[in-house]
Amino acid sequence: MRTTVGIIGAGPAGLLLARLLHNAGIGSVVLESRDREYVERRQRAGILEQGTADVLRAAGAGERMDREGLRHDGIELRFGGRRHRVDFPGLTGGRSVTVYAQTEVCKDLIALQVAGDGGPLLFGAEALAVEDADGARPRVRFRYRGVEDVLECDYVVGCDGFWGVARKAVPEELVRVFERSYPFGWLGILADVAPSHDELVYARHERGFALLSMRSPSVSRLYLQVPEGTDADAWSDDAVWDELELRFATDDGWRLERGPVTQKSVTPMRSYVHEPMRHGRLFLAGDAAHIVPPTGAKGLNLAVGDVVTFVRALTHQRDTGSAELLDAYSETCLRRVWQAERFSYDMTTMLHRMPGATPFDERIQLARLERIASSRAAGTDLAEAYTGFPFGG
Repeated sequence: MRTTVGIIGAGPAGLLLARLLHNAGIGSVVLESRDREYVERRQRAGILEQGTADVLRAAGAGERMDREGLRHDGIELRFGGRRHRVDFPGLTGGRSVTVYAQTEVCKDLIALQVAGDGGPLLFGAEALAVEDADGARPRVRFRYRGVEDVLECDYVVGCDGFWGVARKAVPEELVRVFERSYPFGWLGILADVAPSHDELVYARHERGFALLSMRSPSVSRLYLQVPEGTDADAWSDDAVWDELELRFATDDGWRLERGPVTQKSVTPMRSYVHEPMRHGRLFLAGDAAHIVPPTGAKGLNLAVGDVVTFVRALTHQRDTGSAELLDAYSETCLRRVWQAERFSYDMTTMLHRMPGATPFDERIQLARLERIASSRAAGTDLAEAYTGFPFGG
């Protein structure tokens, strides 16, 4: 097999990349180790920045998102029993975010890809290695239907996550890794109950952080900060609801609505950056290159920024003959990545109960929140970061 761009991984990054390349008239092949059913059922959160939603629309994948997604014009911060709303459009000149699950993004992009006008999308094709990444014709060795094969490419883009083979193809002596693990996680539940608030609520409480989110007008998604290594099954449904009610409590009598819990899991918290994001003709995108704690809702959006940057660079080379933008891919992406890492770290350390924190540390957390609530400049900084940093910078 031979193609222009070999894409490893059919998550939102790999699928969107294939779509953008197709729209630009550039051939690609997508290799995905899992089957289609797994990819379309893999549950992930989904808060789409303004720029991400715009890219999906321009790619032809925005129709169902616009019909079923939930536009949000702000978030609510809760601390000390008080509520403060951050008004996105008012602080950013009209920008917003859209709540639309990553699972649904994948479904929409797969439907387009298999409709007959996209390149090959091979489910059950396990990438085994990226070979000759710094040569003129890199290869992806893979296993499909029990037989090993080779995909020859002009370029390879690894969208196969932290545990994939793409990142491992970069020689260790060329890599710098920056990472931080947090000594807590999120106990998350899905519940068949209408969200108790029409926007996301980020609550800082002396017992720990809580987040109220949603998947749809009838399905709530809620999270509790819990110690690292917590077993989700150790929490009964009633215990989760009781703790959520306590952490979301306000002085004005706001009520949390309860409902049947349909899913329960624990998400670890981690920050990670792999530099560089390019080696020869191998380019890393999404979780293969960087991971953020979910507090800032940046993971999916960073992946979109990566693939948009790559497609712009490749079409620029095709149209002008200049490899300048391809050569700058890693540097360009990392500028945005580090701003997202900074924002996610700020949100995480401002809102979570930090083990070993002193009374001084806790007062600093409250002072940061008070600053956002009282200063338009501080609120604008949060709103601009939450709704999205520009792609390509």
